[in-house]
Amino acid sequence: MKSVTYELSEIALVASELIKSADKERIWVFQGSMGAGKTTLIKALARKFGILDQVSSPTFGIVNQYENIDRNVFYHFDFYRIDDPTEALDIGIEEYFYSGNYCWIEWAEKIEAFLPENFFLIKIGSISDLKRQLTFQHINDAI
Repeated sequence: MKSVTYELSEIALVASELIKSADKERIWVFQGSMGAGKTTLIKALARKFGILDQVSSPTFGIVNQYENIDRNVFYHFDFYRIDDPTEALDIGIEEYFYSGNYCWIEWAEKIEAFLPENFFLIKIGSISDLKRQLTFQHINDAI
């Protein structure tokens, strides 16, 4: 497990470090309390990957699809509003997760039973308005 503390002005550097650390892993799980900065970090990652689309939290739609300059597809999930984990099956999450495309998942705790066995876990905590603490690691089991 790696850990890093950063100011929001350094988020682009942190995004680069995450991309390097994730290596070939395509499923990324973001954990943190409401307002911790999960979506802000995902926006920084999107810029690093050359995503041209507007990146926003898919809270009401559950999943957003983005494309980068190389026409690679990225999926961004937000399961905050899921009441029953099986609702995730209705949108076909298994097809997304095993597509080979990047899947960035917020509030994965709500669908824990359906997560792939392997993923890249990023935990984010707020130290202050401008400072965050990240821990990240590869996981080979459920959360």
